[in-house]
Amino acid sequence: MRERLSLYLDLIRWNRPAGWLLLLWPTLSALWLAAGGFPGWHLLLVFTLGTVLMRSAGCCINDVADRDFDRHVRRTAQRPVTSGKLSVREALAVGAALALLAFALVLSTNALTIALSFAALAVAVAYPFAKRGVSMPQAVLGVAFSFGIPMAFAAVRAEIPALAWVLVAASMAWVLAYDTEYAMVDREDDVRIGIQTSAITLGRWDVVAIMGFYALHLALWSWAVWQLLPPGTWLWPLALGLALAAAQVLWHYQLIRGRDREGCFRAFRLNHWIGCALFAGLAIATWLR
Repeated sequence: MRERLSLYLDLIRWNRPAGWLLLLWPTLSALWLAAGGFPGWHLLLVFTLGTVLMRSAGCCINDVADRDFDRHVRRTAQRPVTSGKLSVREALAVGAALALLAFALVLSTNALTIALSFAALAVAVAYPFAKRGVSMPQAVLGVAFSFGIPMAFAAVRAEIPALAWVLVAASMAWVLAYDTEYAMVDREDDVRIGIQTSAITLGRWDVVAIMGFYALHLALWSWAVWQLLPPGTWLWPLALGLALAAAQVLWHYQLIRGRDREGCFRAFRLNHWIGCALFAGLAIATWLR
């Protein structure tokens, strides 16, 4: 049983929290903006636990869908499903159980949020298969990783304002930036086995495009947040959070400009600190108001 539990934890990347943190920070930012500050413990727990559960379920689906590809990639060859330590049926059962737990949490919100959860699940299931026919599947991942934003506004306000979709666009730009860094790590393997990724599609323009995606993310995020903030909110914490995020972007340029595998992977793994800086600035600003 202990060995089985270890395999399940490896399947959902339990020891690599960067994935669910990349999902969490934009979602929490949307919650704080929708509520004009702290959204209450109920919604905080629903969206935090739901984010962890759905990202874990997504890992199960992804590993099943990619098992024939992953065995040809050095970084992924020993994943539980790919290596045969877990069966496809077992991995799907774990993923379904996690998704059902997440849905149980959503049921404690409202009808609009529940309806959006079905769309979010559909995109999450579709993403692993986008690599087979979409030249930049990272855009599909961007939609999947940004669904927490409209769901947060729906849960707080029972409606989705137009500016929430600007935040979605900002989040999608961020996903394109960090997941292209991730794709750069496996570019040689992906070319050999015929998988489509943004790193392959962008070619020699990959680094320039990543910096453009980062710039678009920060610009759209800042503009939408400024519009959504309650009157009288102190702006200096937001400016400080934005400055810290921008400084990290410049550091990431130093990590990826040589297209070194280790540098690109490090940039991806530490990307969640950009979202953390932006959320921290927003949370402090609304707290001081």
